[in-house]
Amino acid sequence: MAAFTLAHLSDPHLPPLPEPKVSELAGKRVLGYLHWWRKRHKYHRREVLDALVSDLRAQNPDHIAVTGDLVNLALEAEFPPARAWLESIGPPDRVTAIPGNHDLYVRATRRRFAETFSEYLGDEAKDAAAFPYLRKRGPLTLIGLSSALPTPPLMATGKLGASQLAALERLLAGLSPQTFRVLLVHHPLRSGSPFKRLTDSQKLTTLVKRHGVDLILHGHDHVHSTIWIDGPDGKIPAVGVPSASSLAHGLYPSAAYNQFAIAREGNGWRCDMTVRGINDAMRVREIRQIRLI
Repeated sequence: MAAFTLAHLSDPHLPPLPEPKVSELAGKRVLGYLHWWRKRHKYHRREVLDALVSDLRAQNPDHIAVTGDLVNLALEAEFPPARAWLESIGPPDRVTAIPGNHDLYVRATRRRFAETFSEYLGDEAKDAAAFPYLRKRGPLTLIGLSSALPTPPLMATGKLGASQLAALERLLAGLSPQTFRVLLVHHPLRSGSPFKRLTDSQKLTTLVKRHGVDLILHGHDHVHSTIWIDGPDGKIPAVGVPSASSLAHGLYPSAAYNQFAIAREGNGWRCDMTVRGINDAMRVREIRQIRLI
């Protein structure tokens, strides 16, 4: 049987930032707006994002996962172009999305992500804002979580909350190991910064250890990352990617995405990861291949 291919990109922070209304520039958005024009606009570039997505489409994966931060300040004017961008990647049956902290940047537009991208969320959810959700694609079961919530200025923490964790435990307990279980969450399970961490990551790790998944995908930190989480039958890879629109700067690498080739092997699964990223000549190249499982 041919491998099923799943591509993963994250944190496009879709540029350019539209001009906000004066009424929208209050509280946390003021600092975010100043930070964008002082710094972030220099390295979140639309030409980078377009080159990366063009290469991704040429690879023709069976499915694509986007793990949040499609927008920057959650301005009303950001959501229509973000929807058009997601549609340019693929239709809802080929693309799955979850929100990041920038998509729920402030309380005023905290529902806009679910409203704008409802078809790219769960297949069976009656409420588009309901998390966790399930999507079944080929041999995969995609489990979408939302760790995004409005936070005070200078904070980018995430939280799943007791209700979502309880629902996740029920879902995981009912999933068969005959399906390849992919958990999507914006925040990493481990973060070096107290201002960017998933505050209930230990509770999520405990659930994963008890019930198991096969692969965890996240964004948020804007770096290449692979760590291993204890599961009931061995180690589980948790993989993060850089921002999909970023030029290399400081400790942050240039834009990249990962592609996973997933297939049954004996009584288990095989999962091979290919990393593809932008080079200095604005061309996308293969960086490395890794067998995860």
